[in-house]
Amino acid sequence: MVPGVRSVRRCSRTGCTEPAVATLTYAYADSTAVVGPLATYAEPHSYDLCEEHALRLTVPKGWHVVRHEGEFAADQPSEDDLTALAEAVREAGRSDPADSAGLHGGGSRRGHLRALPDPGQE
Repeated sequence: MVPGVRSVRRCSRTGCTEPAVATLTYAYADSTAVVGPLATYAEPHSYDLCEEHALRLTVPKGWHVVRHEGEFAADQPSEDDLTALAEAVREAGRSDPADSAGLHGGGSRRGHLRALPDPGQE
């Protein structure tokens, strides 16, 4: 992972590859499940959910669900994220050729950057 660049968190539901847009937290003492906007950081006792799973969540009989009102928005990369990524690519391009000689059998190594299609656009 590149320092300073956030990775896209995925839905915690098994088999789901959609990006997370909400965070589910349980308040066991109150028998309540809280579905709110995506937390800034992944917490060990919470679950990231895609929009479909956040909206369809059901709870056991006797429990309550508290949901965020409004739309869930996918986290978009900020200008800071893109700048950090560009700096990391530049730094990788400046690496000492002697460092990569042992990895690639000698000579200098050229850095490559490829644009990959957005998985949601397929």
